[in-house]
Formats: sequence, C-alpha cells, structure tokens
Amino acid sequence: MVYCNRFNFLFLLQWETLCSRWCLITSHKLYSSVYDPNEKTFEKLLIANRGEIACRVIKTCKKMGIKTVAIHSDVDANAVHVKMADEAVCVGPAPTSKSYLNMDAIMEVIRKTRAQAVHPGYGFLSENKEFARRLASEGVTFIGPDTHAIQAMGDKIESKLLAKNAKVNTIPGFDGVVKDADEAVRIAREIGYPVMIKASAGGGGKGMRIAWDDEETREGFRFSSQEAASSFGDDRLLIEKFIDNPRHIEIQVLADKHGNALWLNERECSIQRRNQKVVEEAPSTFLDPETRRAMGEQAVALARAVKYSSAGTVEFLVDSSKNFYFLEMNTRLQVEHPVTECITGLDLVQEMIRVAKGYPLRHKQADIPINGWAVECRVYAEDPYKSFGLPSIGKLSQYQEPLHVPSVRVDSGIQQGSDISIYYDPMISKLITYGSNRAEALKRMEEALDNYVIRGVAHNISLLREVIIHPRFVRGDISTKFLPEVYPDGFKGHKLTDLERRQLLATAASLYVAEQLRSQRFLGTPRIPIAVSKRRSWDLSVHLGDGIYPVAVSKDGSSFSRISRNASGETSIQFLGTVYKLQILTKVAAELSKYMPEKAAEDTSSILRSPMPGTVVAVSVKPGDMVSEGQEICVIEAMKMQNSMIAAKTGKVKAVHCKAGDTVGEEDLLVELE
Repeated sequence: MVYCNRFNFLFLLQWETLCSRWCLITSHKLYSSVYDPNEKTFEKLLIANRGEIACRVIKTCKKMGIKTVAIHSDVDANAVHVKMADEAVCVGPAPTSKSYLNMDAIMEVIRKTRAQAVHPGYGFLSENKEFARRLASEGVTFIGPDTHAIQAMGDKIESKLLAKNAKVNTIPGFDGVVKDADEAVRIAREIGYPVMIKASAGGGGKGMRIAWDDEETREGFRFSSQEAASSFGDDRLLIEKFIDNPRHIEIQVLADKHGNALWLNERECSIQRRNQKVVEEAPSTFLDPETRRAMGEQAVALARAVKYSSAGTVEFLVDSSKNFYFLEMNTRLQVEHPVTECITGLDLVQEMIRVAKGYPLRHKQADIPINGWAVECRVYAEDPYKSFGLPSIGKLSQYQEPLHVPSVRVDSGIQQGSDISIYYDPMISKLITYGSNRAEALKRMEEALDNYVIRGVAHNISLLREVIIHPRFVRGDISTKFLPEVYPDGFKGHKLTDLERRQLLATAASLYVAEQLRSQRFLGTPRIPIAVSKRRSWDLSVHLGDGIYPVAVSKDGSSFSRISRNASGETSIQFLGTVYKLQILTKVAAELSKYMPEKAAEDTSSILRSPMPGTVVAVSVKPGDMVSEGQEICVIEAMKMQNSMIAAKTGKVKAVHCKAGDTVGEEDLLVELE
C-alpha cells in the first residue's frame, strides 16, 4: 500500500508557468556580448533560413545594430523568426523546393529589400556554391566562405583529395563518383565490408547508409541517391571504409581574408541516431592536449589549403586508440555551435559577419580558452520509442522553456501555439547548459529537462534524460553506436526503481484526488452550497504498466496542480523525463472494471500502418502480389528522410490503400495482407 498525506510535496515537480524567451547567462558567458559600435559592417542583412537558426542570427544582428529581413513559406507566415525580423517576405508555398530552396524568389527579395548581405544559417542553401555565386554577381555579401571553398569542401570527393594533399588523415575509400548500384557493389567488395555510402554534396546525416553486404549496398545506393537528390539537388554518391565503433569529434575553425586561421577546440558528437547528432558537448572527455592540438592543426591546415574565410567545421572519426580520420568539412555554421560559444566566449555569428565584411580576426590561437563545460541536447518532435525517434507533427498546445534553471540557454524558433509540420526538420529547440565542469553541466541539463514542458506533439526528452544520466555516458564511455548498444531492443523509457514507483503512484493518486475536489467547486465556492464535502481520505486503485497498486490518500493542505487525463480516465504524468500512463479508479470502480469486456488486439502482422506522418515516395506491391517477410512494401519520406516499410509476414496482398505522392498520417492504413 502506498500512502500520501500531503498535496504540497507535488510542487517538487515544479510545474511553473514561464514565458518562453531567449536567455544570455551573465555569470557564465554563453558567448561574448562585446560589440564595437564604431566597427561598421552592414545596414541590412537577409537570413535565408527559418526556425531557431534564423532567430539565432537575428539576435546577433540586433546586438550589432543590423536590420534584418526574414524569408518564409506560406505555412511559416506566423513563425517566430518572421515576428523577430524587421522585415519579412513570403518566398513560396510549404515545400522547400518552392520556398527556402527557391533561389529566384530569394534573389528577388534581396533586390526588393536592398539587403547588403545574406546569412544562410545551416542546411537549405548554406553550402550551395551557385547561390553564393549569384549573390556575388549582384554585389551582395555571402556570410560564409567564397565559392571556391564551398565547391572544394562541399564535394566530399574533392575534399578528400584536398585533405590528402594537405597531409590530413583520411579514411580509405573510392575517390570517384559511383555511377550505379552494380558499380557500388564492385567498389564495396574491393574496399571490404562494412562500407559507408554517402552523398557527395550531403551533410546532416541525410543520404548516408552503412552496408554490410551486397544486398545492403544496392539498397543503400538507391535510398542514399534519392535522399541526396531530395535534400541537396545532387544525387552523386561516394563509398568509403566504415570505421566500426568510432567517436565522432569535430573541430571548429575560424579564418579571415587576411590569412589568419584558428581552431576553437573540439565538440564531442558521438551520440547519434540514423547518423544525426542528438547530444553534443565541449570539450570531449576523450581527447588529451596532444591529440586535440594535432586535430586542430590539421583542421587549420585544411582551411588554409582552400583559402577558407569564415566559421567552419572539420569533422573526424576517432578510434579507440585516438587515431583520427577526416570525415568532411562543413562550410557553414553548425547546429551545435552554442557549446563552442559557451567554452570560448566567442559569438560565432558575430565573427562570421566581421570576417565577411573584411575585418581581421581579433584573437590569436593562444587566446582561445577551454573555460568550463557545455552540453547541448537537441529537443525534437519525435517519438523516441520508434527507432530512437520518428517524426511527430501537431500544434504545441503548451510550451514552457526551463529558463529559470541557472546557466541554461535555449535556442528555439517556436512558441506555444506553433505548428510542427511534415515539411521541415522536427527540431523544437537546442537546450544548452553550462558548468564549471562536466558534472555541473550534466546536473543542470538533468534539471532543465525535468522542467521543460512540451505538449501537443511527441518529443524526445525522455531519451535525452536517460542518455545523460546513463553510467556509460557519465564516465565518457561512448561511441556512435551508443544508442543501439545501450538499448539493443529499442528505447523503452525510464525503468522505475521501487522507490521511484512509489513516488509516482503517490503523485498520481494525490493529483487525482485534487482534481476531483476541484471539480466540485466553481470559482472557489462549492457548486452546490449545501453539499460541503468533509471527506479526508480516499482508497484508490492505480493501474501502471502490468501492475495494479492500491493507494491510500489523505488530505492535509489545499495546494493543487493539474494532470492530463483522457475520456477513458487514463492519466498521463511526466516523471523523471518519461511520460507514464496510469488508470486511477476508486476501489469500487476498480472492482466493477473486472466485468468490462476487453477490446481485442489488432492483428498487426496482416496490416501495415504508417509509423509516422509523411509522404509516400514509392509503392512496391499491388493487390494479388505475394510478399515475403521483410520484403519492402513501400517507402515513406518524413522530414527529408526516407524509410522503407516492410512486410511482417509472408502472404498475399489483399489491398493497397496508398499511392506515390499521397500524404499519410501516423497509424494510417497502408497495405493489408490476406
């Protein structure tokens, strides 16, 4: 039996109402706020992006006295970055190819608004040499490197050759363009399995597949080329040896047009799912000063080799013996740049703008510190219980950022009421915490995640919290295989201890009683004045998971908080990061519920439902076809990633409920088998 005799303790959950806002911590500089008003740069700057990175650039521009122009698609008309900018212009409908990748429309906005410079953010046109060339031809400054560097480093094949010539360690592989699936298989056999198939012009984990045999190589070639064409407009692929169980560590570089170049220490980015980063930190627990210096010097050597000028990132794979190999160079601002800003005190957006205007760097290599520790969690609108995160869409019905927690920074481009759509990346925000050491930064991250309120869409806070408190992560024992190794059967949420289960049951029961008492009152007075309840105790039955637990509640005090409960009486409570579903009944109702008929479970082996909202790219079967277990049925594209849907059993196709081009929702019926 679980007992709870005070409602007041519930406020340990700290469900507070806070206004969403951006925060710059002054006690620990998350980045430099120093700006010289006599150092003139640009009067007006256009941001060719959306979401949190557009907001991030706008904030620095405001600090520097630069007016800003936002572009947006029609579905982003009320987005936060649109409201923050001094001007905003629609560039087309929702699909990226018709809006944020629509160069003609963006160039017209630049002419119309007379913007002097363009910051591309990351993704979209940030590494598109044609966009940079068109800007230069019209006398508009591109906040980034010149077209030569974009071409050289944006093409993974050319960049690998340049890296070799610059004496940078490289991964063995094929140094040309793979023509078709047959050639891919031949090359993979020559290199030796496993191999990595990836887009030549890609980044962000898109257009990348690991292949362990010929069949996976053919499949990987098909999916990678399709994703590359969709995301980057370039379907060229390369193949290289896959280094099993590595760390992913990158070096931030900063260079100007006067031959000066710096490395701003490293970022540890090994916690990934589907080749996309989830948790990052700076510095890395793994690097010693000698390895850090060697990686930094090679990164700068590569930047000098292409006459690089701006902020950029050189990514490396690092094995267990601290051997490191060049992976790629991103000629743009990285998603995870805030952790570098935290430990160096530099505003990288400000530095990019200064360099683009022609100013020399203000710092020498000896000036770059490692001051404290920073951790970043990417908060996504994703269901972490499905392949560590399949996209979720919907409206943010409640949204409160944990900015009351000390030394927290939240980079976001959404607010309460914002829509998460199928058209764009599902990122909600980047949550960054800073500490004088790693333990302090991680403790603050744990507290921040516990105080982050997101309702209306599925989110990955439960996964993020479990990662940062896991013993392997805490001691720094990580690799790019961390998630599948720690959760071989998929992520299941937090596993409650006996004490934690008792706390959750007591919390749920107390909130249930508080809600029942509140429902008897109207504007603080009883609904029926003569019906004043003197009840002080309740016997309840709480169904949690596979268990049913008796709980006794007694009243002492008058503090209440709200819970989320659906029409069937099921209650949802977020506890230690994980959302638990409980059914709370009175003792009498629990006895009667035994006589309620149970709904028969659906035979999921005979049907295929979409695990996520998205667009049907291809359907491989028709009614009457025989399919084998594991055979591809159709392909769903969700937020630029393609996902193969397979048959759960061998059988004959009874009906097909979708076709290529259809938009489907989560759990929509796709195909039936007999």
